[in-house]
Amino acid sequence: MMSTILQGFDKSPDGTAFSSKGPANARALVLIHGFGLSRHIWAPFVEELAKDHHVITYDLYGHGDSEALPGEASLSLFAEQLRTLMDHCGIEKADIIGFSIGGMINRRFAMDYPERCRSLTILNSPHDRGVEGQKRVEDRARKVQEGGKMATLPSALERWFTPQFREENPDVMDLISIWRENTDDVSYAGTAWVLAHGVRELISPSPALQIPSLVITCENDSGSTPHMTRQIAEEIDEAETRIIPELQHLGLMESPQLFIGPIQSFLERT
Repeated sequence: MMSTILQGFDKSPDGTAFSSKGPANARALVLIHGFGLSRHIWAPFVEELAKDHHVITYDLYGHGDSEALPGEASLSLFAEQLRTLMDHCGIEKADIIGFSIGGMINRRFAMDYPERCRSLTILNSPHDRGVEGQKRVEDRARKVQEGGKMATLPSALERWFTPQFREENPDVMDLISIWRENTDDVSYAGTAWVLAHGVRELISPSPALQIPSLVITCENDSGSTPHMTRQIAEEIDEAETRIIPELQHLGLMESPQLFIGPIQSFLERT
């Protein structure tokens, strides 16, 4: 169905595992995966994007092959992880693509290090959830702390994939389970809390972001809704939006090409 493995990786001094592909002297492009996943989620994207870019994928602290969180989890700590990785790779400025919490991290990065960010692509990322939506996410974070990292997986798969895709692709469901199982327990719980609470510091940033941005979500993404996507775009000068029909939160695994095409077009324009 899709390539799921990025061959080989290196580690930066802080223990961040990363892979790179594409011409070393080409425009740098960094991809940030979502909560409980790994850099391997980007394999189909790397195959296409590395034709014209120097593509870096990496594992968040406590995920994949990276070391555990070195301190208390926060968006700023994850933004610092990205800055440290870029320094290690000799990348002064990059286009940064982030999925879900990755789209929170790249916004925080753009707020903290705007001079290092050429453009943002924000995929299926949450924003102001409202009172009830915020409570649901906080309840899930507490459930992880009380019941462990696998406690919320069955309901997550239902939110993330369409019923037909789940039925026809049990191997992908198994892969998601393996990625989550491979996370560090303490880092996972801390990151769950960041996913729940971090949106508050991203709402109506001051000063407003002035970075070329593309904001995408799926029509039936219950956690990163089309309304949230439009809210994010309204708070970034001249940001573009795209809503992918029918799919849910992990639409980029169901139909990567529906995302890759718009991203390539956006990068060409910027």
